[in-house]
Amino acid sequence: MKKVRQRKYIEKAVSFVKTIVRKVLENDVTGFAAQLSYFFLLSLFPMLIFLFTLLPYTPLTQQDIFNLIKDFAPERTYTLIKQTISGIMDNRNGGLLSIGIIATLWSASKGMNALMKSLNRAYDVVEERSFIVNRSLSIVLTIALIFVFITALLLPVFGKQLGIFVFSYMGLSEEFLSIWQVIRWVLTPVILFLVFLAIYYLAPSLKIRCITAVPGAVFASLGWIAVSYGFSFYVSNFGNYSAMYGSIGTIIIMMLWFYFSAIIIMVGGEINSYFTEKDKRA
Repeated sequence: MKKVRQRKYIEKAVSFVKTIVRKVLENDVTGFAAQLSYFFLLSLFPMLIFLFTLLPYTPLTQQDIFNLIKDFAPERTYTLIKQTISGIMDNRNGGLLSIGIIATLWSASKGMNALMKSLNRAYDVVEERSFIVNRSLSIVLTIALIFVFITALLLPVFGKQLGIFVFSYMGLSEEFLSIWQVIRWVLTPVILFLVFLAIYYLAPSLKIRCITAVPGAVFASLGWIAVSYGFSFYVSNFGNYSAMYGSIGTIIIMMLWFYFSAIIIMVGGEINSYFTEKDKRA
């Protein structure tokens, strides 16, 4: 009986993988990921500029954000981002905090807008929301993403301080520090999961149950971390893109990182569409 049950689980797993692979091929995920990586590149610096203009209103510094980027981005990509943003912020003017913010945010939302289109394709639906609603949602999701990044930066600092403060009343501050070392490693995947869950639930032009967005969010959060670390390790130790592409090698590395990230996010969308279809049939 146990072997029969195991065989059924294996058959279901194989069928699931085959279905996802078929959907990935039918929806040209790799081709669409190339488009997404282009929009991600266009959106990256406007979004970071907007994020950096908010720093004076938070206890964070520029280096805090750079450190977060450094944790995931390949080293040369991190260096390029830091040099570019530092140059812009050193020569900034009041416009960034006035009308310039609107233009910057509009430009930054292009990547989110492209992602929404890709998820509609995964669900095989046509965009039914008006241009204003669609673009407004992409801007709102972009702002939400920025504030999530700020929260991700604040939690390790102030979460630790709060935990020590609370546990010190119990005489357990040392024990908390040991627990915190585990918590801080879990924190990033949890925050990423919540971000992807919100995107997968709100972005498609289709009403879905939140539970059907969970599998793709789990896959995307863990997959993106694995791909980012794996690609960063490969570039640092094996991939000599500067020898092949010269001065634009860093841009190539960044585009490849965005490309692989886009594939992971889109596959997560395909996984969710599979469970949504299954949920409708049930």
